[in-house]
Amino acid sequence: MSRRGGDLYRPRGGPRFGVHYDPDAFGRFSETIARFLGTGRYLVGQTAIVIVWIFVNVTAVRLRWDPYPFILLNLLFSTQASYAAPLILLAQNRQADRDRAQVDRDREVNARTLADTEFLSREIASVRLAVAELPTERDLTRELGRLAAEVTALRERLGERA
Repeated sequence: MSRRGGDLYRPRGGPRFGVHYDPDAFGRFSETIARFLGTGRYLVGQTAIVIVWIFVNVTAVRLRWDPYPFILLNLLFSTQASYAAPLILLAQNRQADRDRAQVDRDREVNARTLADTEFLSREIASVRLAVAELPTERDLTRELGRLAAEVTALRERLGERA
C-alpha cells in the first residue's frame, strides 16, 4: 500500500494515554523547584541529611542500610540531578521568554519616547524660529520713532497747504 504525499505532512494519531497537563502550571512548578534548589536553606538541609546518612551508615552497625561506598546515596543524588536539571532548564527557558518579552516592551517604549522627543524638538525649533521673527523692543521703538516722524512731516505738509 503506497502513501500519498499529503499524508506525510500530518502526524499519525497514535493512542492517547490520557495524560493531559497544563504547560503553564508545570512551568510555574518547575520555577518553584528551581528557586528552592538555588537557596542556601536547601544546601544546608541537603548537607545535614548527607552527614546524618554517612554517620549512621558508618557508626550504627545495626542500622546500616547503605554501607560504604554509599551506592544508595549516589543513586538518590543521580535521580535528584536527573529531575532537577530539566526543571531548572525549563525555568530558565521561561525566564528567557519573559526577558525577551520585556526587551520587546522596552524597545517599544524607547521607540515611542524617541518619537516624542523628536516631535518636541521640532516644536521647540519652530517656537524658536517664530520668536526670532518677533520684533524686539528696540525694533518697535525705532518703528514708532519713524512713524512719529512721518506723522510730524504729514502735519507740516498739511499745515503748509491750509
